[in-house]
Amino acid sequence: MRILVVEDDTNLNRQLKEALTEAGYAVDVAFDGEEGHFLGDTEPYDAIVLDIGLPQMDGLSVLEEWRRAGKTTPVLLLTARDRWSDKVQGIDAGADDYVAKPFHMEEVLARIRALVRRAAGLASNEIVAGAVRLDARSGKVTVDGQSVKLTSHELRLLSYLMHHKGKVISRTELTEHLYDQDFDRDSNTIEVFVGRLRKKLPEDCIQTVRGLGYQIAED
Repeated sequence: MRILVVEDDTNLNRQLKEALTEAGYAVDVAFDGEEGHFLGDTEPYDAIVLDIGLPQMDGLSVLEEWRRAGKTTPVLLLTARDRWSDKVQGIDAGADDYVAKPFHMEEVLARIRALVRRAAGLASNEIVAGAVRLDARSGKVTVDGQSVKLTSHELRLLSYLMHHKGKVISRTELTEHLYDQDFDRDSNTIEVFVGRLRKKLPEDCIQTVRGLGYQIAED
């Protein structure tokens, strides 16, 4: 999954990026509202962490612009404001959730997981596809109850496919959601990771739809 963090506090921005990267996300960052608005408007993110108090363009204005343009990416607002009216204003502007500063990083990670899960129509952190089970919280993968060790990129690929069970996902879409903007993207690497995953998972788990992409079928 690919996440955008828009936060002008350099230290907090860095902490968020480190925590999200450690949790297995590809992370892009912006430090002001204009840059954040541009990235959110032009790049395909699975979720966005957006501070309200931003220079150049405040977070609520950024969010309202995205929603007016039809952008449906889940947004978690960061706010230092404690008044309930400010939180209501954020939700009414189109936010999906919010967290007040100061916060525990684990809370942000849990809320991001929930946003991604709800966007995929999933009720639980555990996603099942036949004999394969993925715990989105811990990143643990099992096949018939036996733990399977995956690299970070293999896990990202499997997680994206399992969050979109039943849908055919193109190599281009996978590339856009597995790597941040600074990564030297090559869609051929997707084939390599799919090949590696197929050696570790049941043979029919990841299906190739000729000319279109890959799919994990619905149970």
